[in-house]
Order: sequence, then structure tokens, then C-alpha cells
Amino acid sequence: ERKPSKVIDAIWALLVLCLTAYLMFRVIAYVRTGVGLPEVGQVFLLGLLTLTRVMVLIAIASLIWVPLGVMIGLRPALAAKVQPIAQFLAAFPANLLFPAFVVVIVKFNLNADIWLSPLIILGTQWYILFNVIAGATAFPNDFKEAAANFRIRGWQWWKKIILPGIFPYYITGAITASGGAWNASIVSEYVSWGSDRVTAHGLGAYIAQNTAAGDFPKIILGVAVMSLFVTLFNRLLWRPLYAYADTKLRMD
Repeated sequence: ERKPSKVIDAIWALLVLCLTAYLMFRVIAYVRTGVGLPEVGQVFLLGLLTLTRVMVLIAIASLIWVPLGVMIGLRPALAAKVQPIAQFLAAFPANLLFPAFVVVIVKFNLNADIWLSPLIILGTQWYILFNVIAGATAFPNDFKEAAANFRIRGWQWWKKIILPGIFPYYITGAITASGGAWNASIVSEYVSWGSDRVTAHGLGAYIAQNTAAGDFPKIILGVAVMSLFVTLFNRLLWRPLYAYADTKLRMD
């Protein structure tokens, strides 16, 4: 009974592989009509810049929201009050703040590569907070009591007790925040207000600029490189971390 299923799966996989190869061939052929090899290398470097920006911002957001999320999640009464506020802030359209950033950056002649970066994480950081709160709320009472009985406190409590307990939830939030940050980079690295335009160096700005110019080969190149970065990073970092959290640190 299993053999037909395996044959069908193999045929389906072969069809998908052939279709993917064909689409890649067509995309490469189309991109080559308007983009030279040196620019392809430049776009990959821009992708590395955006990757660095995304990871630094995820790290900063984690340092802020993980402790606060744990504090809120371990106190159900506080969580009931804070979560509606956090949900309101998460629903707030971050692009309404873009003009203020443009005005301040232009007025004080600030570095756009640094000061446009927070815009990438404004709308996605909340995934980390919500998932950490959920993890802390679901943390078993038996573990809390055991830690109290053994007087595990301070850094040891964080390292041995709560961080492993919320890690699966945190990884889920970080993966979602990371994906959202990549998408947000397209509108956050290339921002304008009135006659003022501020541009950061990055893949998002490259896609936005060429979208405004209507240069389709470069748009496709930028989107393809971003998709490649996101896919590789998910497979090389997030997927192994998620598998580790799911198999080694689950408490249910």
C-alpha cells in the first residue's frame, strides 16, 4: 500500500523540481537583460547589510521584551491588563511614524543607516513579546515551586529555569518577527516625506528604489535575493533552533 504513495510522492517532487528549474532559468534569463554580474554581487552585499540590520534589531528587541514578557506572563493579573495595550500598539500602523523619522534625520543630519533601522522592527517586535508572555503564562507551577524550594534565584533562575521553559515560544516569536522585518525593510530603508527622501544602504532600499523606477529586472533580482536570504537563514538558523526547542525543551 505504501509503494504507490511513494511513487506518487516521487513524481510530484520531480514535477516541482522541474518547474522550479524552469522558472529559475526564465528568471535568470530575464534578469540578465537588464542587470550585469557586478550588480548581482552588489545586491548580495546589500542583502548582507539588511540581514545584519534585521538580526541586530531582533537581538535588541529580545533583550527588551524577553525580561518584560516573563515578568508579565508570570503575573496573570498584570498580563490581563497589559496584553490589550500591547495588542493596540501592535495594531498601530508603524508607517505613520515614518514622516517624523524623516524630519528628524534631515534636520539633524543623522546617519540614515542607523536611524532608519528601528522602523524595520517597530511593527514586528510584538511577536516576541506576545509569545514570551504566552510561554511564561504556560510555565508549569510545579517547576516554579521546585525552583523556589531549591532557592534557585538570579541568573541561575533565568539560565536553568525560565529561559529553557519559554524558549520554544520565543523561537516562534523570533521567527515571525524576523520574517516581518525582512518585508518591512522594503518600506523602511527608503522613506520620503514631501520633498525629503532618506535612504539607507540595504536590499529593501534597492527593491523600493527600483520599484519606483519601474525597473522590473532589478526588482525581480532584489526579490529573488531576499527570498534566498530568508530561506537560507530559516534553514540554517531558525529551523535547527526550532527543532531543538521542540524536541529538547517541550514541557507538555
